[in-house]
Amino acid sequence: MPIISSQYRNPPFYLLNGHVETVVPSLLRTVKGVSYQREKINTPDGDFLNLDWSKVGSDRLLIVSHGLEGDSYRHYAMGLVKLFNQHGVDVIVWNNRSCGGEINLKPILYHHGASYDLETVVQHVISNRNYPHIFLSGISMGGAQTLKYLGEKSHDLPTQIKRAAVYSTPCNLPSSAATLKLKSNQFYKNRFLGKLKTKIQAKAMQFPELIDLDLLARVNSFDEFDTHFTAKLHGFKDAADFYQSVSPDNWMNHIAIPTLILNALNDPLLGPECYPRKLAQDKPELFLEMPKRGGHTGFLIPKNEFSFAEYRLLEFLTD
Repeated sequence: MPIISSQYRNPPFYLLNGHVETVVPSLLRTVKGVSYQREKINTPDGDFLNLDWSKVGSDRLLIVSHGLEGDSYRHYAMGLVKLFNQHGVDVIVWNNRSCGGEINLKPILYHHGASYDLETVVQHVISNRNYPHIFLSGISMGGAQTLKYLGEKSHDLPTQIKRAAVYSTPCNLPSSAATLKLKSNQFYKNRFLGKLKTKIQAKAMQFPELIDLDLLARVNSFDEFDTHFTAKLHGFKDAADFYQSVSPDNWMNHIAIPTLILNALNDPLLGPECYPRKLAQDKPELFLEMPKRGGHTGFLIPKNEFSFAEYRLLEFLTD
């Protein structure tokens, strides 16, 4: 499918570059008027997931997968919820294990390749609800989970799932991980790493025999964290093995439904390989849109409650 020419032009004048376009919405944007009904479901391995629903009585459902150390209350999730509800679509935002205010039961947490938990959510919805039209969406890490799931299922995807759309998504995880080594990205590295280390400290209270807190205190990079903790807890050799093994571009060629990838060219957390131009040109199911501006999960529009990404996902999924 030809690469899509984006209609997103200019963010608010005070968002001067990709970093500001990323940080300001993350810290300051609020979305009012969203309320959830929480449902807790069991996972096949004896853990649980918290699903946050916002229903308007529709026969269409949007399933949202959030980003790294996010949850259903992040601005980008609530923006999708509010906009899709206004257009007559029910929405569910599922919280990855340990996210959403409640630590999970098992030693594992979550990661970019945790498509097995998205599969649990999808099967729960299909088994217990009557939605003939289901759409999948993901933001950042949640986009990676979504793309991996779509490729893994390929032509075995449930027929109720009609379309998917993701944005600010690390299509190639090694390339994205490498951006966190840049001096210009130290703010993001420190913020994410601090939150994840706090999460591991909580996990150590449950499984002290598995967690070396002295080692955790010495960790100062994502390579170290993912080698000693993410990889160890989830069965990978080291950080490099983890990044390569779960990278969604291992599966994207098998996606069998119309799928939009919206990645800004000035996204500070996406490396060059996160823009799958050749695949999009060769694969009719894949639509790639690369606006020059937008940052990471930004895409703000002057004097507008919703972001360009939220409007774009609504247009693509419900067209």
